[in-house]
Amino acid sequence: MMFQELSEKKKKLAVIGLGYVGLPIALEFAKKFTVVGFDINPSRIDMLNNRIDPSKEITPEEFEGTDILFSHSIEDLRDVCFFVVAVPTPIDEHTNPDLRPLIGASTTVGKVLKKGDIVVYESTVYPGCTEEDCIPVLEKYSGLKFMEDFKAGYSPERINPGDKEHTLTKILKIVSGSDAESLETIAQIYGSIIKAGIHKAPTIKVAEAAKVIENTQRDINIALMNELSLIFQKMNINTFDVLEAAGTKWNFLKFTPGLVGGHCIGVDPYYLTYKSSELGYHSKVILSGRSINDSMGAHIARQVVNELISRDRNIKQSKVLVMGATFKENVSDIRNSKVADIINELKSFMVNVEVVDPCASSDELQHEYNYRLTEKLASDYDGIIVAVSHNEYINHDEDHFKLLMKPDGFVIDIKGIYRNKFKDIGYWSL
Repeated sequence: MMFQELSEKKKKLAVIGLGYVGLPIALEFAKKFTVVGFDINPSRIDMLNNRIDPSKEITPEEFEGTDILFSHSIEDLRDVCFFVVAVPTPIDEHTNPDLRPLIGASTTVGKVLKKGDIVVYESTVYPGCTEEDCIPVLEKYSGLKFMEDFKAGYSPERINPGDKEHTLTKILKIVSGSDAESLETIAQIYGSIIKAGIHKAPTIKVAEAAKVIENTQRDINIALMNELSLIFQKMNINTFDVLEAAGTKWNFLKFTPGLVGGHCIGVDPYYLTYKSSELGYHSKVILSGRSINDSMGAHIARQVVNELISRDRNIKQSKVLVMGATFKENVSDIRNSKVADIINELKSFMVNVEVVDPCASSDELQHEYNYRLTEKLASDYDGIIVAVSHNEYINHDEDHFKLLMKPDGFVIDIKGIYRNKFKDIGYWSL
């Protein structure tokens, strides 16, 4: 019934939170239904009304042919029957879940919730969060009773920033509902836009758990690679050479060492370990992996200092260029970028650091990490760190770096993109 009313545009669908997750979903739904795209940030709404994606993931052309109203006014949500909540779920300075955006979004939805409505959460959380933390807020502000008056579901986001191949409609979608009826409705609505198909999880908790372990698994595997790189460095073995050799076995999992930042892999495991601690189990493997990955920025910075000392450089007078500031290649997103850890550690040694990045915003970096991008490259760097493998950096050759450095300079290539390409310049990778 709800699907039919949405299809006939007798009722509306809303997406709460229009970041890198919410905006693609809102636009895709708006090809089928009448959609309200809601965000509390008025400047974001202004940009979206001008077909500008602040995350730089969506082109202006992708806004065409959509029936969508972008708004920061709660009044525009009053005639909505199906709500999708896609707000960030970060961690605080103590690595505990910060549910304030989620609770704020639930409060907003609760104020406009009506009998018969459905609320679906996409934000990454720990198992039980939807039913234990969010639904009570919906009940409080709506005055309605869960299951009697409204229903809920959980459908974990699987957006991969910067990935133009695995886009929203091409990724199989997990859905769950608070009962069989709501599950069918949620599956039907999402199924109308997801070409890759729908997987119906048996419960909301199962869907929440599935999401949080996807990134936890990646985090642990990368932590193993990072630990191997620490070991192989002491053995004077190149980690990428080892992985290339081991990768010839058909069932070897191809992960690589590197910085683990962003708003998913470096954050989501803490949601799981927080909940497990509440239940009396203290994680061993997961937190060990987190510790290794969180220490890599400082390790890389100390390697730079060792390289400077080995070349008899005066540390306080040395100058290092960092290429790349975002949390991963070919995106503008700087949230939880571990490049900042490298920079802060170098500055603690009084090294002079300059940073460039073709994707990042200097103003955002200043606001978030208290440093800006340099506008003009010099030719006297003692060392260069290639921290992010942006497309713009892939084809640089040895001569390019020679022009930027003093004689006897060196390159720290975190992702190993220049492996076996340098003959004269000092080279090190994880």
